[in-house]
Amino acid sequence: MKNIGFTQVIIILFALHAGVLLFTSCNQNAVKRNTPDKGAISISGAFALYPLTVLWAEEFNKSYPDIRIDISAGGAGKGMADVLAGMVDLAMFSRDVLPAETERGAWPVAVAKDAVVPVVNSANPFIEALMTHGLKKDMLETLYTSEMATRWSEICPGISLESKVHNYTRSDACGAAQVWAKYLNSNQEQLQGIGVFGDPGMADAVKKDVMGLGYNNMAYVYDIDSRTIRPGLAVVPIDLNKNDVIDDEERFYESLDSLLLAIQRGAYPAPPARDLYFISNGTPKNEQVNTFLNWVLTHGQQYISRAGYVNLSEEQITEQRQKLQNGAH
Repeated sequence: MKNIGFTQVIIILFALHAGVLLFTSCNQNAVKRNTPDKGAISISGAFALYPLTVLWAEEFNKSYPDIRIDISAGGAGKGMADVLAGMVDLAMFSRDVLPAETERGAWPVAVAKDAVVPVVNSANPFIEALMTHGLKKDMLETLYTSEMATRWSEICPGISLESKVHNYTRSDACGAAQVWAKYLNSNQEQLQGIGVFGDPGMADAVKKDVMGLGYNNMAYVYDIDSRTIRPGLAVVPIDLNKNDVIDDEERFYESLDSLLLAIQRGAYPAPPARDLYFISNGTPKNEQVNTFLNWVLTHGQQYISRAGYVNLSEEQITEQRQKLQNGAH
């Protein structure tokens, strides 16, 4: 066997050491790549808040490009379940938080306002009478809480034909249905109708049924760019003063901006107008989540009207920011 000189031993040891360093470096890089991204925020929940949250995420990332925001819509009920189970950082939520949910850790921050509105197919044969006379709250209550099929002639005074109303409701646990039910002195479980999933499902069902009547969050009724009602749908005015005629002060559905103004000044009732929330499981401890929520309550408010929602009042914004600040300490 050939003897190995001292120099050769040094060379071999150096090569082995370099190999160990290279191996260690590669493993460290691999570990770094497989480590969960601590700069991500996960959000799920209400269809109502989804379009605005997507816009907020896009604008937020212009100032904070290193914070990724993952958003999915599945209904307010799913958002609440996800956040309380620790599956997401925030839930998009579109109804009041129940005491039982608060006891489990639900911590809400109000971020905007919107409303649920009654919709019919724009080709409904009784559209002229519906626009002239509207629908009273008690007629809507009968329609959605009675197990008996209701005819158009029974809910609108200008209709004489005995055609049945095909009323649609939500099959998923959601804020829209709960707020609509609250307006009708009921709850979502008691609402009668053909069940459809999600806001897009509700809008599509009514568009395909000339005798259909449903309710939608306004972001799915009005086109954000044109600020007009989406093709295939018509918003049925509510006869608020119950005089069987839609008066001028009750006509604010023709454009998104006129409805936003009516909600802001209280002409459109609450409910079905309501606050929208982000919910965390307890006070948010994640630095990125706190950064995002503070941004929403400051810079993010400028995008609310553009996205088809109503701004919080200055008093509400101050209250929510103070709540967030107190919770962070």
